[in-house]
Amino acid sequence: NNKIKFEDLKDFLGFGVAGNFANHLGEAGEADEFAVIETKEKDAPKGMFPFYIPGHDSFLGTFPLCDEHSYTHGREEENLQVEAEVALICDFVYENEKIIDITPRYFTAFNDFSIRIQDGNKLSTKKNWGENTKGISRDWIEIDEFTKEGILNRYHIASFVKRDGIVHDYGTTSAVNSYSYFFGQLKDWMIEKLNTQEDMGPLEELTQFTKGAKDAKGLLIAAGATAYAQFGKTNFLQKDDEIFVYIYDAHFHSFDDMYNDMCGMDTFLSRCSKLHQVLH
Repeated sequence: NNKIKFEDLKDFLGFGVAGNFANHLGEAGEADEFAVIETKEKDAPKGMFPFYIPGHDSFLGTFPLCDEHSYTHGREEENLQVEAEVALICDFVYENEKIIDITPRYFTAFNDFSIRIQDGNKLSTKKNWGENTKGISRDWIEIDEFTKEGILNRYHIASFVKRDGIVHDYGTTSAVNSYSYFFGQLKDWMIEKLNTQEDMGPLEELTQFTKGAKDAKGLLIAAGATAYAQFGKTNFLQKDDEIFVYIYDAHFHSFDDMYNDMCGMDTFLSRCSKLHQVLH
């Protein structure tokens, strides 16, 4: 049970969950593309997508994770948005060419930075457009147990953009337990999707990406983005914007603590994973 380090993530498979918060796909302009995807339950997530596959001979082979400086790579005109999420840093078991178990070990604040141009291409093409295009906090919090009884159930997700010195709410502050699927239900669903998801609409067949799992150190799962606050719905990102994502223990911290922290006040966020990026 050695502690996983940031550098180890270069040997992780990176996947995201699409449509795990009510309203997010509609606000992201993706609902039409996802209309072809039928789910077993009405509120189920739509599927999973890859954002980093080590050694892959496409854009997915580029390591996109960073914690401080993020880059548009000249893509500002393609409507870049923060996607504030919980990332799960997981161990997994791979046997007989199937992922048979996933164990979330840590959670952390994540920006599943996304391009919003609707061009009919696969969702993954809007998720990794070069180095430093995904935000992950280095404040990893150990998961005691991945259940409603564990500490993660107390955490909330908040996100902000600071532009020209003014802080704006970007995502709707949301409890982790308001994800459509989480804990055991999400884990079981992910195991099923990683082994059985087929090519459909914006989603891809996934076993082509899990082939390298025998050499991977773990799975990095972005569990899904919150809905947007008014500023997030109506403002795409610009260079020099500062991006903040907090995953905070709502039993210990108030929403005001996040504001005070962004305004440079000496706020001690002891039970919080914080991501702070500047966009270049």
